[in-house]
Amino acid sequence: MPENMHLKERPLLIEGAWEVCNQVGGIYTVIKSKILNVLSTVGDENYCLIGPYVSDNVSAIFESIDDQGDDLVSKTVRSLRAKGYEVFYGRWLVSGRPRVILFNPFNEAWKLGDIKKSYWESHNIPSFDGDDLYDQTLMLSSQITDFFQELDNINQGKQNIIAHMHEWMAGLPIPEIRRRNLNIKAVFTTHATLLGRYLAMNDPEFYNHLEKGVYNWEKEATHFNILPQVAIERAAAHGAHTFTTVSRLTAVECKYLLGRDTDAIVPNGININRFEALHESQNLHQTYKQKIHEFVMGHFFQSYSFDLNNTLYFFTSGRYEYKNKGFDLTLEALARLNHKLKVNNINKTVVTFFITKKDYDSINPIELESRAVLGEIRKICDAMEKSVGERLFYVASKGDVYETPSIEDLIPESLRLQLRRTVQSWKSSRLPFITTHNLKDDSKDDILNFARQSGLLNYESDRVKLVYHPDFVSSMNPLFGIDYDEFVRGCHLGVFPSYYEPWGYTPMECVARGIPAVTSDLAGFGDFVINDLKRTKVEGIEVIHRKHSDYSHSAEELANYMYDFVTTDRRDRISQRNTVEQSSIHFDWNELYKYYVEAYNITLER
Repeated sequence: MPENMHLKERPLLIEGAWEVCNQVGGIYTVIKSKILNVLSTVGDENYCLIGPYVSDNVSAIFESIDDQGDDLVSKTVRSLRAKGYEVFYGRWLVSGRPRVILFNPFNEAWKLGDIKKSYWESHNIPSFDGDDLYDQTLMLSSQITDFFQELDNINQGKQNIIAHMHEWMAGLPIPEIRRRNLNIKAVFTTHATLLGRYLAMNDPEFYNHLEKGVYNWEKEATHFNILPQVAIERAAAHGAHTFTTVSRLTAVECKYLLGRDTDAIVPNGININRFEALHESQNLHQTYKQKIHEFVMGHFFQSYSFDLNNTLYFFTSGRYEYKNKGFDLTLEALARLNHKLKVNNINKTVVTFFITKKDYDSINPIELESRAVLGEIRKICDAMEKSVGERLFYVASKGDVYETPSIEDLIPESLRLQLRRTVQSWKSSRLPFITTHNLKDDSKDDILNFARQSGLLNYESDRVKLVYHPDFVSSMNPLFGIDYDEFVRGCHLGVFPSYYEPWGYTPMECVARGIPAVTSDLAGFGDFVINDLKRTKVEGIEVIHRKHSDYSHSAEELANYMYDFVTTDRRDRISQRNTVEQSSIHFDWNELYKYYVEAYNITLER
């Protein structure tokens, strides 16, 4: 283990989050992906996760274990059960199989009113009625706090204990640890301040106003009706022995919105599975690109066709936050790219996928019908291929190959007629749809409204085409039939020029799979590339300037980068993909977990 990965001593580390055994967002990936590094640092006997028993599929990823061990956690579990608590104690069935303790929040529903009263009187944290998620976090926090109380009672100061809690949803035990004067060191990590996310979505001058100290946190939190959550976040930040966040950008938010400077930055990492041979990555790219080809043929070729050998696939993905995720800038840049490719007569097509989550009624039935008919065309072509092979073999076996047989001799007329009729019935004069699903209210959708206003509507003459897919990509999806990571590998470029992004896993996921990506200097990941890797350009990672650049200049910068990418020689793009995959080691947890170790060492010294 590298020297900077060593803890000064081995404490008992209890790590808590709402996303433990509960896949909600990016924090789930953070927690799960670094487990092997945690275990190699503190050991299985000194690590346990804690979270909610709420996920519908928790039984599939959780395996109960015996609580009869002599270790501190097992003793605490037994003691709590003896006092009537329902404690789910077992192992999380992910890499490393760490120990985990889960509580059902609703077990405390009978005293929710008392819990709210206690947090108000002890920590000035207000509450409101009718928010189920907020109530669940309070009831979970009550049980986790009781766990820490019992843990401290049994330990009696014999071993150092660190409670590392993530985000406001697991932050409430921290001020209680301090109020009860428990002999437990508390670390709090905020991955994005809740108030910062709201302000960024609603104030175009967010960053200027933030650094000028314009915002009154209580007034703004009240305005957005998130005062209780922000109060929890502030209480956890101020109560923690060590306060951390994931990037320098978020550290500025913490200073002005939470009122405390951070003690350490803990950037997010990813597990890199590297190939021994470079061609393996290229082979996977070709395999999954073919799957995307099949989707594109079903989506576009019913109306018109274009050369797939001269087609590039861009994509952007993430939570549907039109401005924060940079969807608006991406669309503006694509509109400009479309114009540049037309004016310069560049014979390339760019299909850009917007993969996000938005309410919809169903997959567009015309889309499904088109895929079904394309499947029939495939079956007819397969039958033709078989017929050609069999008949040509028969002719060759007779020695009659001095003249190549005609297509009429090799393919029965019935198959040729069936193919012609099927293709004719499939063809349509309508424009290809932008969205693959029927949205619940497409008249108010920002992506669709931009397309309508800009005229980027998938005309045949457009060099840039849009596909808006308002659902997760998975192997169960009838349109793609591949998982998200496979979809990423099949694309050529990931585009994520976020306006507000505390970290940004999506460009990292691209890099880990050898796919070039665009981020921005307002994303924690982009800031890390510039400031921590000490370079302005990493091969395959483009950082668009947004911090001190207006919207139009940023859009033009992105459009120009896209144009250069499209006009790059194919051989050079392949070479770039290989280089990208090799440079991904910078973002592996084996490199980045040292920042967590540094934070724990700071905590142990206090």
